[in-house]
Amino acid sequence: MGKFSAFRLQLKTMPEGTQEFEYHLDKQFFVNMESADIHDADLDVRLTVTHKHDIYNLAFHVTGTVTLICDRCLDDLVHPIDTTYEIAVKFGEDYAETDELLVIPENDPTLNVSYMIYDTASLAIPIKHVHPMGKCNRAMSALLRKHRAVKEGDDEDSELTDRLIEEMDTMDDTADTETPTDPRWDGLRALATDNDSPKE
Repeated sequence: MGKFSAFRLQLKTMPEGTQEFEYHLDKQFFVNMESADIHDADLDVRLTVTHKHDIYNLAFHVTGTVTLICDRCLDDLVHPIDTTYEIAVKFGEDYAETDELLVIPENDPTLNVSYMIYDTASLAIPIKHVHPMGKCNRAMSALLRKHRAVKEGDDEDSELTDRLIEEMDTMDDTADTETPTDPRWDGLRALATDNDSPKE
């Protein structure tokens, strides 16, 4: 079986009326799609197909969460998804597509909807992946400050770096006490503490 065979709709043999299909998307689905942004997922997809005469109206509803990487601190970022997408499909001589209608060749009795589902989920993700204010890993603030000190005089990235540090410096101090720390950052904190201590 192919990676996306479960997403094939047998349109030619589908009776008139309304049919419903359900899918669950996890990490493997996005690995198969070679997605660079989505590192994990827990998504439910409900697809309603309404067949009337020679038109198939497809309505997708995708809900759940995806795990991204925060652009600021590089920790996992869980982002909620609740989105819909609709398109009409019919058979014709050649393949053609607009925003509202997809025409597929008469000699192809099936339609694989995996890419429609992938696009629907992906378009619900913002371009900028960042934690809400106060939820980023605070250790990164110290690293950015040191990076700025090392690159002092290099103005190319200074504006972006200043903005990042300013945002991280205004984070809520209770964020670290309310959630367990990531052990990957403990070593970095120890290095930062050693470098900040006065030399004898």
